[in-house]
Amino acid sequence: MRILLLDLDSLSPDHMGCYGYHRNTSPNIDNIAQQGVRFDNYYTSDAPCSPSRAALMSGRFGIHNGIVGHGGTAGDMRHEGVPRGFQDTLAKESLPALLRSAGLKTVLFSPFGERHSQWTFYAGFNEMHNTGNKGMESAEEVTPEVLKWMEQNASQDDWFLYVNYWDPHTPYRAPDSFGNPFQDDPLPAWMTEGVLERHKAKVGPHSARDINMYNNETNPSYPRHPGEIMDMDGLRTMIDGYDCGIRYMDDHLGRLFKELERQGVMDEVVIMITADHGENMGQLGIYGEHGTADQGTCHIPMIVRWPGITRPHVDKGLHYHLDLAPTLAELLNKPAGASWDGQSYAPALTQGESCGREYLVVSQCAHVCQRSVRFDDWIYVRTYHDGYHLFPDEMLYHLKQDPFEQEDVADSNLSVRKDAVYYLNQWHDDQMKTMPFDTDPLWTVMKEGGPFHAKGYLKDYALRLEQSERGHAIEELRQRHPREF
Repeated sequence: MRILLLDLDSLSPDHMGCYGYHRNTSPNIDNIAQQGVRFDNYYTSDAPCSPSRAALMSGRFGIHNGIVGHGGTAGDMRHEGVPRGFQDTLAKESLPALLRSAGLKTVLFSPFGERHSQWTFYAGFNEMHNTGNKGMESAEEVTPEVLKWMEQNASQDDWFLYVNYWDPHTPYRAPDSFGNPFQDDPLPAWMTEGVLERHKAKVGPHSARDINMYNNETNPSYPRHPGEIMDMDGLRTMIDGYDCGIRYMDDHLGRLFKELERQGVMDEVVIMITADHGENMGQLGIYGEHGTADQGTCHIPMIVRWPGITRPHVDKGLHYHLDLAPTLAELLNKPAGASWDGQSYAPALTQGESCGREYLVVSQCAHVCQRSVRFDDWIYVRTYHDGYHLFPDEMLYHLKQDPFEQEDVADSNLSVRKDAVYYLNQWHDDQMKTMPFDTDPLWTVMKEGGPFHAKGYLKDYALRLEQSERGHAIEELRQRHPREF
């Protein structure tokens, strides 16, 4: 058995052809999607990068494994303490450890463990390759190393190859020589001048006026990444930059697929294509970031082509990315890990059967502190720390009517909000009952001063707001975050 897992950082389904995007950003991925199962409602349980991959690899929600943020106590996996044996739980129940137990050699190409000092990410891998630039590498730095490994090993049997690309991650970095294949393509239809004018009035990191988080500075090394969006031309620069990152990466994925074809194994390889999180491109008025617990950030692609198992199909069920481990365990006839929070969706792959969950709870504690409930056609967002965006405590979006989260309808849908709060409380109670700790790490983040990316910047940001005709927001920010002033 040969398995290739492509972890494509910050890749949003909304910007992929196989998910309905009008631009030809992902032809090689789209071709794989036509041969397998495409999951339309697949979500990371914990965002952004570090919490997401910790959940995927451990099979546990952040509330259980402890990693929900990018710094402080909640940036590290919980110690198991007294019950820990000679080896910890990850030695047997991490995703790579599961695959090793099935007889596969596990191989990783990623700088992620170093980028976030998340050394637990390596648990279960036989062979690890750090691509060397802490997540700032482009595809031309990654692909040659992966091709070298494939040339030497792809024809052998029984391997699991995990490859991490970063090109859709901010700042957008496709080289100038790539050009812009989308320069004549229209912008997404919902992005009108009226929408942009509303977004320009918004405050908070990565709003239209503050693409560089708390200011509009740019880096000449990244000409595709603007500092602010003041008009439709600026909006085009932003969207084209992201889309070029996706297409440039997709071209490199095509080179990997061609190598597998050259070695005569392409038709036998299990291919899984996914991401750690998406990318807000106007959702909630935020651009070029993955800093909320919303549809833009937490909705991710998942495509599985498994020769002899899958047939072309679109699955509509609600699934977490951490459901992957129990799914593989079932398909490989291995026991499920005792610590896992996921549930198998193997029937969706083998029979095309619906096996999704009633609802999902997704979390974000690195840029804001939020937990959200995804159910039916709704996403309900509960904010505990607004990350200086001035979000209300509760937001509600009808995703079928408003997929880009532009109209908060919480005030007019009290009964839906009540259902969402019930689901959130039920989920939280279940998680607290099933762990030996009495601390929810979301509240650890709050007690340690708030999200890592929203600490210590507010005084300087207030000056930026004054200078950009948004000083009216300063008083409310002062009331919400008095300790920051």
